[in-house]
Amino acid sequence: MGFGWQELLIILVIVALIFGTKKLRGIGSDLGGAVKGFKDSMATEDDAADKKSDEVSEEKQSDKV
Repeated sequence: MGFGWQELLIILVIVALIFGTKKLRGIGSDLGGAVKGFKDSMATEDDAADKKSDEVSEEKQSDKV
């Protein structure tokens, strides 16, 4: 038993009436910026982890030679 599109539309209209469209637009842009920052930081951490694993594998190969 979930929400249908009609119930979600009614809830959206009520929220828009309570907060106003300007406030909702500001919240949306803030949330979007937070998600973008999170994705950027995750990508940076992945790059750093890849570089570290490459360095470790290069060290192991140089030790064998």
